[in-house]
Amino acid sequence: MGAMDEPLLRVRDLRVSFPGQQGGILRRAVDRVKVVDGVGFEVARGQTLGLVGESGCGKTTVGRAVLRLLPASAVEGTVAFEGEDVLRAPGAVIGRLRRRMQIVFQDPGGSLNPRMRVAEVVGEPLIVHERKLTGREVRRRAAEMLERCGMPASAMERYPHEFSGGQKQRIAIARALMLHPTLLVCDEPTSALDVSVQAQVLNLLTDLQREMGLSYLFISHDMAVVNQMCDRVAVMLAGTIVEEGEREKIMNAPEHPYTRKLLAAVPEVVVR
Repeated sequence: MGAMDEPLLRVRDLRVSFPGQQGGILRRAVDRVKVVDGVGFEVARGQTLGLVGESGCGKTTVGRAVLRLLPASAVEGTVAFEGEDVLRAPGAVIGRLRRRMQIVFQDPGGSLNPRMRVAEVVGEPLIVHERKLTGREVRRRAAEMLERCGMPASAMERYPHEFSGGQKQRIAIARALMLHPTLLVCDEPTSALDVSVQAQVLNLLTDLQREMGLSYLFISHDMAVVNQMCDRVAVMLAGTIVEEGEREKIMNAPEHPYTRKLLAAVPEVVVR
């Protein structure tokens, strides 16, 4: 099997736990609380895996663990990205890997620095990772990516609070793509948006995936959104994956009762 046939991301036996506490004012440490328990999945190149489940099931924690955004002491298992061990990579290697794996958060307003103009927000990844670039080149690339994400170059001189929620998410997506990653973790990227704006952002993500060859780990609680966006679906319940398969199979012939419950909450899911 060639390197291009290997999955872009392979997760095996992922476990995440944090120190627990109990008591009132005088809290004391107790046994660790397990948030993710033995999760495994793969994301193929150029495809989207939907990680779906209700709030609190651990799906966001999985996304952060994959990107090594959690304390090392909290995470066990194997996360292989482009064949490299993310969880055990030294600093120099993880810095290189993070250029290739980025995240889009649920709340676009909270993820954008309100004191920075859009030009600085979007250009910041280049300033950090490609220090030889001139300021003019950084601005040029930022303007190009903003326009690619449906924002005018004139947005560069404004501040994030001057934009709507959908526009802020477009700015956040532009920033995430500045280093041309191969994997984008989308953590409920449209759940804070109105339905009409949600559709526009989902269409943008679909277009960008096709144009740039992106792979998505798409985290959501909404089966209708997952149905629109994903090639495969993994259903999470209480820190574990209870069902995984091709989207059509999960949507049309779910096996686990919890998957059927999630689908029952959607008025109508039509397979694309």
